[in-house]
Amino acid sequence: SMPETDAGAPPADGLADPARPSIDAPPPGSYVGIEDIDRWKHLLTPSMEWAVNRGARLRVVAPKPFPMEPYRARATQQYYAQVSLSEDKTQLQNYVAGIPFPFVGINDPDAAIKLVFNQQARVVQDDSDARSFGCHTGFTSPGKPLRLEREYIIGHSRRLFHVSRFHHPPMPTWKTDAGIRYREMLYPVLEPFDLKGSGFTYNRYLDAGRQDDSWLYSPFVRRVRRLSTAQRSEGLFGQDIDPDSTHGFAGAPGWTDWRLLGVRPILATMHSDTYPPQPMPAPADFLYEDAWEPREVYVIEGKSRLPGYGFGSRILYMDRESFLIPYTEMYDLKGVLWKAQSQQYGHGDRPIPTAREAVYPYKTFYMRTLSMFDMQLEHATLCQFPSTQIKDSDGWYYNFGEAGGATQDSYDTTAFIHSGR
Repeated sequence: SMPETDAGAPPADGLADPARPSIDAPPPGSYVGIEDIDRWKHLLTPSMEWAVNRGARLRVVAPKPFPMEPYRARATQQYYAQVSLSEDKTQLQNYVAGIPFPFVGINDPDAAIKLVFNQQARVVQDDSDARSFGCHTGFTSPGKPLRLEREYIIGHSRRLFHVSRFHHPPMPTWKTDAGIRYREMLYPVLEPFDLKGSGFTYNRYLDAGRQDDSWLYSPFVRRVRRLSTAQRSEGLFGQDIDPDSTHGFAGAPGWTDWRLLGVRPILATMHSDTYPPQPMPAPADFLYEDAWEPREVYVIEGKSRLPGYGFGSRILYMDRESFLIPYTEMYDLKGVLWKAQSQQYGHGDRPIPTAREAVYPYKTFYMRTLSMFDMQLEHATLCQFPSTQIKDSDGWYYNFGEAGGATQDSYDTTAFIHSGR
């Protein structure tokens, strides 16, 4: 059985301890750059190899454990034995809370879909709010700095989960007539001016056969437009990040055919130590400076079943210990590498060192920064949580309940139309 500890237990996949892998890696304090790319190529994903060839230099630090929150570890221990996949492998049966499949063998024929369900469960909070985050977009080119195109500030990116709830009643499940797994809303866009008041919202359902209900609102045309699920592969508001790439993957697992390609070492940011965030020096200013540590990841390929989906395939690099995804890479319909999203995670009791409200009695994960770079169109979008232009935001607010605005009404289309006025 699983020990009741902060860390839970490592996946029983027959491999070494994921928190302390034996990886051929540079010594802490050194950098991986173009001058020694051949020596450390085995630690770079295809997109990060592209980035290093463009001038990125990765500061290497020693790996550290990434323990699970104690309440999530306890729920995993309590419920995992009763969880199974549906006959068609598209959804969970008898799932209540925690990580559904903490012991996934790499030879399990269903390993890939189980791991994706683990990732989806790992990022669950009762409610979360990425408050006042900032992004900017621009064009990249070899040897030159990012040519800034637009800057964005977003008021809120919220989620309200109806499953795996630990902090606010109803717990552990908040049942709805429609069978909603979670609600999400991104609103309002505060900058740039021509997008001010725009927003996006959707409902994700427990039933894998029911596609998301998604709406996009533009105050300039005063119109709500419904989005198809396939359109989740497209960037919103003129930037590069598609909704399905949130936290590496935020689509419904059952709409994709998954395959576990293997396990490999990489360099990834799992313990961000750089604040406030700064882009790397040009011409690598499509990535943020931070600490890269050797980690072992599952390499998982996904091919969407949705007609009209923008990507031919998606590769997830999923950290073995945490089930979080530091990199996701997208290939076009011809199988050529197209886009990549790099996510810099932090781990601690607060999202940023200066946090005043968002301080917790346990350590958890936070996304500090992310970068989506388009290697075919030579374009990139970088985001920071919170925006360095905003002085009164802690960035990520977890489990604040109704006091933080986590009510069902705040997620309907009326709410985000009102907020955009």
